[in-house]
Parts: sequence; structure tokens; C-alpha cells
Amino acid sequence: MLSFGEKNGALTLSGTGGRLVRFTVGRTRFWLGRGKATYTMSRGRFKFSQRVKEKIKVTLTEYKVTKTGAELIFMSDNCLVWCLVVLRVDLDRLDVHFEPSSGYNRLWLNIPARPDEHVYGCGERFTRFDLRGEKVKIWVAEHINIASILKKLVRKGVGIDSPDFRDDFEEYETYYSQPTYISSSRYFMHADTTGFCLFDFSNPNHHAFEFREIRDLHFGFADSFYALASKLSDLLGRQPAMPEWAYDGAILGIQGGTDTVLEKLRRADEYGTKTAALWCQDWEGRRITSFGKQLMWNWRWDEELYPDLPEKMRELKARGVRFLGYINTFLAIEKDMYEYAHAHGYCVKDAYGEDYLVKITTFPAAMVDLTNPEACEWLKGIIKKNMIDFGLDGWMADFGEYLPTDCVLYSGEDPELVHCTWPARWAKLNREAIEEAGKKSEVFFFTRAGHTETVKYSTMMWNGDQHVDWSCDYGLASVIPGMLNLNMVGFGLVHSDIGGYTTFPPLKRSEELFMRWAEMCAFTPLMRGHEGNRPDDNAQFDASGKTLRVHAHLSRAHAMLKPYLIALDRLNSERGIPVTRPVFYQYDEALAYTEATEYLLGGDMLVAPVLREGAKSRSVYLPQDKWVNLWTGEEYRRGTYEITSQFGFPPVFYRQDSEYRELFEQFKELKP
Repeated sequence: MLSFGEKNGALTLSGTGGRLVRFTVGRTRFWLGRGKATYTMSRGRFKFSQRVKEKIKVTLTEYKVTKTGAELIFMSDNCLVWCLVVLRVDLDRLDVHFEPSSGYNRLWLNIPARPDEHVYGCGERFTRFDLRGEKVKIWVAEHINIASILKKLVRKGVGIDSPDFRDDFEEYETYYSQPTYISSSRYFMHADTTGFCLFDFSNPNHHAFEFREIRDLHFGFADSFYALASKLSDLLGRQPAMPEWAYDGAILGIQGGTDTVLEKLRRADEYGTKTAALWCQDWEGRRITSFGKQLMWNWRWDEELYPDLPEKMRELKARGVRFLGYINTFLAIEKDMYEYAHAHGYCVKDAYGEDYLVKITTFPAAMVDLTNPEACEWLKGIIKKNMIDFGLDGWMADFGEYLPTDCVLYSGEDPELVHCTWPARWAKLNREAIEEAGKKSEVFFFTRAGHTETVKYSTMMWNGDQHVDWSCDYGLASVIPGMLNLNMVGFGLVHSDIGGYTTFPPLKRSEELFMRWAEMCAFTPLMRGHEGNRPDDNAQFDASGKTLRVHAHLSRAHAMLKPYLIALDRLNSERGIPVTRPVFYQYDEALAYTEATEYLLGGDMLVAPVLREGAKSRSVYLPQDKWVNLWTGEEYRRGTYEITSQFGFPPVFYRQDSEYRELFEQFKELKP
């Protein structure tokens, strides 16, 4: 429990694990300021500029301890600028409230740090897991980096296939950005802000923060990462549980129409694939562009492309195979749904009162205004009627990153402060549609964009549009850091497209990449494929007899994990403990705090995917415990081992004294 005291003229805060924070009169300082920012968006990516009109250092001049915490007065040297800081303690959480002089909208703050400290989180960060040494922008944006694509075109064959490859020219933006970090010292900080902020972890002695909106800060302390996760989820909310059928096997990502989809399912059946669902993103139609096979954003069944779909879905469901679709926040301007939304004023506007048309890849689209209650009810009605009542058991709820900061919203809110909330509003709308339809335990959706409140509404995240390569900037090797950083900020159910998505010459998905990616996804909460934006260029699950055998084998392995995954899912929804976890979550060892290529699946299983092209084995670090190879039954102790891995048998280990040992022992009998 946290408590305040006084010692040698200082205000002290002591708490869990003997941690101590000391505010020394005359030395504790931060900065207040005034500023104005400019944001320029192109295809969901942003350029930032800021004019700081004033930045003034303020110093602690007096304080008093209260029954619930403390009150501190900070003033500038000339006493013209002041700020009241109210500290409230509740068990092992500290809430910090700022009341600055009128007109100030910028806050800079330093927090003491240890040189050996590690930090994680800030949303979904792909190139690094441990963010120490990094400067992290907190702003929701499209992650695709055109400079990265061009660099790969130039440097093809020069290191991009190595997990060690990392672009050196730019900090990436990310789909899911959240002003929350977790320290290896077992505390979290969350900023209750929706504006842009910068988290700077590059100084060995302090962490520095810039906020463009002055709001409350929250600190939580605990003796374990398990307890810390629960405290964070108490603050931010917890994910709803998944429908249990989602763990029945693989979700086949297929497109192209009824006949094509059913034929591919037949081929999968021939090889013994355990299929939980078909995910057909083009159920509502498609458009062919220079980028590839894209979708027609008019949210109803395309009867021409998918004839007899309602009947086929009923037949599939009777045999235990569900059908999933797709929706996003946009409307195709060529279609009737946009005409209706335009006529009723449901779209986000530009400064001239016209519908703000946002260019995505190669075409413009309108965006439904999620600050307009009537528009939200209309869109929820579409989801309930055209998707849930139609028979879909789930969907990808795509996008959420593209709200321009120069738009005009129905609510009159400042779009600069609404921008990062857009994905959470989108997830909330989808969640409400499901609950209002009475399908909470039957239907789920998965999202790629997020901010603070997304975790309360979205059932499942996916890692976005990875490149179909092996690189750590945005390929296979980027998935684990992205997943684990999401886990650290409260999102416990994360998965990725098998094989990646973004395809461009000369990059295309090989059979080897598909199989290695499928190995990893089989040991995450959801095993789901995606054909990519250029399906004909990419190896799919049915590319050859070998890929069919390996994928089918892995689908059976994933299905065998069902009782284990359901138990982990419940723990996540009830206590906020993530399903996938970094190794240090459970093992307080030096190597564990920097390990970014392997992870724990629950508390009893360690997964170490093969991430290098052409590799037949990989080095695996096993922390202090008794471990058993899932496939061979061979026993191991703490150490680093070179583990051979044929396709379909990734390095996976379970704890010898696991309560699920009987289940795990059955994997030795699985044959491809």
C-alpha cells in the first residue's frame, strides 16, 4: 500500500516492494507551455510540426499531506506561472492531477529511471520490444512505410531477410498507439490523454515525456507482472472472452467467390485440416486496383460473387465451420450506402462542409462520423441486419487510423484530440452491435487499430499488414515484439495474418515463409490466414501437397490446445492476464528482459518460432525450470540450446510440472 511521509525536508512516497519516490523541495521540476501543432496526413501517415510559444520551468515551492494523498504547488521563478498538483493514493496506485495556470496546453515531465531499467508497451511496437533508448511517438497512424518499401527494393538480398535488419532512417508509426508503459521495476504509467505525446526513454537517468494536452497521470505498483497486469486492467478495462468455437482449428483466409472457396475447403478437408471457420473478406464484393485485389466497401452480401451464400453458410455451420466477413469505417462513394449516408449528413466533413474524401491506397472513400449518434445507430443497424442476422459469425473490423485533423466533426470536438480515439469508438460500435443482437458469446470481431479504450471493446487484435518477408521492420520477425508490447499495455488476445499481407514486386510469399509463419500462429490465440493483396503472387495453404500437409498438421495442433486456450482466455477476461506473455513475466532473469524472439503461451508453454529464411534450427533460451520438448518428450533444464525444427514442428516446450501435462503429452502422437 502506498503512503506519504516526510523525511529531511522531503515529501516521500513509499509502497509495494519498498519502492520510494522523493520530491525534494526546491529541486522537483517540470515545464508548462503553450503551443500549436500541425498534422499533415497522406494515406493514413502523418507529418508533424509544432510551434512552442512558451516553455517555463516550474519548481515545487510548498506541499501538504492530506488524508487521501498530497497537494503540491509549483511556481515559476517569477511566480507568474503556477500549477497545483494533486496526488491521490489508492492501495498501490497513484493518480496525479494537474491544474495549471489558464491557457497552458503543454506539459514536459521527467521521471527518475535506473540505467539498467527496461521499458515496454506504448501500444504495438514492431522493431523493438525493450524500448529503452528509444523516442516513441504516441499517435495512431497507418504503419505502412513507403521509405521502407523503397529501401527493400534497392537492398533486396542485402540483409532484409534477417531479424537483425532494422531501418535506420525513421521511427515507425503504428496502428495501435497508447500512452502507457511498463517498467521492469514493476510499475506502470498511463497518461489519460488522447492528444499526441512523446515518450523518450533515451536518457539513462530519467524518462522524459511531452504532452500536448494536460490530463491526469496514473501510476500502478506491484510485486509481480501478473498483479501489475490486473491493476492496469482495473484502470483501462478488460477484453470480452472469445466464442469457444474460435479455438476449434484454423480459420482459412480465402476469397474469390462461392465455388473457389468451397473447392479450397474441399482440398483442406482431404488433408485432415481442422477448420474452425472460413474468412472471406470479399463477401461484400471486390475491386481490382494497381495495389491488388481490394474490397468494395458497401456493407452487404455480393450475390454475384457469392451466389447461394446463405444456404452454403447454413450447410457449413451444420458441420462446424463458421463464416466470417469484413467491414471498415469507410464507404465506397460509387455505391448506394454512401448515397444514403451523404443524403443524411452521416459522413465526416471538410472545412467547406463537403464530405471529407480520404485516399486510402489508390481510391478515395468517405468516412462515417462516429461522433454523430444517428450515424452510429445507422451503421450498427447495418452490422446487425446485413452481417449478424445474415449469418456471419465474425468479421475483421478494419482501419480506424485515418481521421484527418483538419476535418469537421458533428460533435464539434477538436479532431486533433479525437483522432486517437477513433479506433476505440469503432470497436465500441461493433461491440454494441453484437451485444444488442444478443450474440456476445457467439460472434467476435478483430481489429488492427487501437488506443486507450480499445481493450474494453475489441475481442481480438491482429498485427496489421505485415510485409510478406522475414524482416524485423515489418515482416515475420516483427510480429513477436508487436504482440508482446500490446500484451504489456493490457491487450491479451493478439494474432497475425499467416504469411503477412503486403505484397509488392519483388516481394512475394514463399512456401517456406508461409509454413514458418503458420507454425507461430498455431501457438497464438488465433490461427488465421490471409491471401494478401496479391493472392496470385503468394504461396497459400494449398500451394503444394507439402504446405497442405504442414498446415493441416498445425491446425490439428492448434485445435488440441483448445482447453488450454479457453482457460487462458478466461483469465484474460476476468483478471487482465494476457494469453501470450514475455518470458520475464514469469522468470526474473537478465536474458528474459531483452528476449524478443520467443514468448510464453500462458504460464506453462514456451514458444520459439523459426524466424530466419533457410534455417533448419534455432537457438532457444530456456529459463530456470524443468522443460519438456512438446514433440519429442525430451527433457531440458535452464540453458540455451540449438533446437532442430523440421516444417510443422516449431521449437515449443512445456513445463514438466504443468497441470496440462497430460494434454501436452498427446502432441507426441501428432503426425503430419
